[in-house]
Amino acid sequence: NKPSITPHTPTTTSRVLSECDIQTSIYDNDPEMRSVKENFDRQASQRFEEYEERMSEQRQKCKEQCEKDIQQIILKDKVQKSLEEKVEKGCLMCACGLGGGVAPVWGLVSGLWYGTWSPYVATTVAKAATDAGVKETIKGLGQIYGLSTLPGVDIPGMVNAGNFQNIMHLIKSVMRVQNNFCTSGLNETNLFCSTEVKMTSPVFTQGVTQSIRETVEVAGRAAKMAEVAEAAEFLPKTTILTNTIIAFIVAIVVIVLVMLIIYLILRYR
Repeated sequence: NKPSITPHTPTTTSRVLSECDIQTSIYDNDPEMRSVKENFDRQASQRFEEYEERMSEQRQKCKEQCEKDIQQIILKDKVQKSLEEKVEKGCLMCACGLGGGVAPVWGLVSGLWYGTWSPYVATTVAKAATDAGVKETIKGLGQIYGLSTLPGVDIPGMVNAGNFQNIMHLIKSVMRVQNNFCTSGLNETNLFCSTEVKMTSPVFTQGVTQSIRETVEVAGRAAKMAEVAEAAEFLPKTTILTNTIIAFIVAIVVIVLVMLIIYLILRYR
């Protein structure tokens, strides 16, 4: 006798979803859809990487610019403090000689002279540095794609002592000029407007931004050089005035001593 095998065939179809069925897409076995998904994932990943690279470069540029601005501010403060200390030492020596010597009134005069001379020197030096920086910024803006050749544009009116190193303000000013002055006629004849038309807007804006950054750096160096030169011109003047006051004090002391000697001779004669 052969053993009989009873088949266990289910009489009903189960509609229960297994974990595998839930997580499996109906397109997983479709080669075309799988290729589309892979292509999309690859392009999305590439774009994210490019975006991250651009943002990283931008952050690095901003960081470098901030460090440069901080160094310029620190250097400017050092020069101003050094000049003020030199003037202060010379004037305090005069004040001490006058105030502690024969005529205290001259100590007051020396102190008043210092009180007016020191701010005057600092203000004059700062103004010379600012004027040089503004002049260099105006020159640099005029060279951006031939901006100075654009009819009606007032470049000096765009720059002043408060914004000649403000990169964002200068960028907005140049782009505002492009929006307001570049008409259909100038787009064909003017260098600045035609350059904007030939380039795409992002490329044009990037070029303007880079040019303004370079202009601001040059203006900062020009302001620094003018500040040092102006300060160097004041140092000899300060020395001459100090020596003049000291000589005058010595003359007064000598006169008083001579008068005192004459008085003593006449008194005990």
